[in-house]
Amino acid sequence: MPDADPQTSTAPEALTPEQEATLLRMLRVAYPHDRFPDAPYVRTAKTIAGADTDGVLADGLAALNEAAGGDFGALSEAEATAVLERISTTPFFKLVHATTVVALYDDHEVWDLLGYEGESFDKGGYLHRGFDDLDWLPKPRVEEFDGPPRVEIVQQAGTSTRIGS
Repeated sequence: MPDADPQTSTAPEALTPEQEATLLRMLRVAYPHDRFPDAPYVRTAKTIAGADTDGVLADGLAALNEAAGGDFGALSEAEATAVLERISTTPFFKLVHATTVVALYDDHEVWDLLGYEGESFDKGGYLHRGFDDLDWLPKPRVEEFDGPPRVEIVQQAGTSTRIGS
């Protein structure tokens, strides 16, 4: 198979180390998870680079650094969040956001970190497999209603439910 002509190729260009560092910092600020290692973010950054069919990524990263006063990576969390809020309507931000919400949260390493076991149909469903075994959720408060029957909920025997009667 012949090599692609670089002047006519539509393959995304690889990110420079500086661009990758800026993108990873952006992902960490926009999708903060202290327990997540770098690997899911790195895989997400590669997916974003591959999804950049309009060529907005490199210019967007440059504009992000410019909006940050030269170095987005040097900003505090609050400052970085403020910069991201200011650019949230740009095509660059929309590309990153739309790709990240799928790529990051569909990563099986992230599933493990969040305690998600994946789909359960082929395992018999959740009902008899610990649908409530997530230890970070509060215990549900279940109370029975012991007041008089509510007419709007319980239809009394022999009554009609016709509308307009």
